[in-house]
Amino acid sequence: MNKTELIEHVAYNADLSKSAAGRALDATLEAVRKTLQKGGTVSLVGFGTFSVSKRAARTGRNPRTGEAIKIKAAKVPKFTPGKPLKDALN
Repeated sequence: MNKTELIEHVAYNADLSKSAAGRALDATLEAVRKTLQKGGTVSLVGFGTFSVSKRAARTGRNPRTGEAIKIKAAKVPKFTPGKPLKDALN
């Protein structure tokens, strides 16, 4: 499912226009992005939790030459599914 299909699904199930559903989805994603940028977490009970994880600096290898390269430390988004979501898949 891509973003357009998700908007159509939300519009149909929530009895909204596609443009209203698109604005709602965009606002939701923006809120999640801003919260993660501030280092916070977003918990959706029954679905899961979005958070920020730190990846340490490390040494990697260039696959073409085999030479060692340094990979910088980074903050990465992380999603932990909730129990109801896990149970729905198994």
